[in-house]
Amino acid sequence: MIFTPTPIAGAVIIDLEVTTDERGFFARAWDNDAFAANGVDPAIAQMNMSTTNETGTFRGFHWNPSPHGEAKTVRCVSGSVFDVIIDMRPDSPTFRHWYGVELSADNRRMLHIPECVANGFLIMDDDTTLLYTTNRPYSPGVELGCRHDDPAIAVQWPMPIVSVSDKDASWPLLDR
Repeated sequence: MIFTPTPIAGAVIIDLEVTTDERGFFARAWDNDAFAANGVDPAIAQMNMSTTNETGTFRGFHWNPSPHGEAKTVRCVSGSVFDVIIDMRPDSPTFRHWYGVELSADNRRMLHIPECVANGFLIMDDDTTLLYTTNRPYSPGVELGCRHDDPAIAVQWPMPIVSVSDKDASWPLLDR
């Protein structure tokens, strides 16, 4: 496994080291020791799956504040997404900075997202499925969010967003 830090502290791109032959390929998809050696908490308390039918759909931005924050490790298992994270930790040097990366079934890439970092993604292919782990169970009623078009963040999306849930469209704008 290849661990590449992102500009957001604690967020890491994880690429597989693939071995191929005439039958196909093999790769380690999860390795607690490799995660820990690269500063990534390997704890899994919950695994979730999300399928979205339509290209151009946006899901997110969501995060849980401390002490309910969830570290997530996200992988796209069919289709592709532009996954964006926003550092929502006020004491972080990258507070409110964003970073985006394509996750796809083809590139087999994962993104590890630290606690209290918002996550949202734009669906780039119809019928896209994400599989993600969290280091603690979801805590209902504490979730926070921000809008995909918030000018305080100014994410540059690779394609138009055509569908957003009422919930995700109604988050208040962040103070500048």
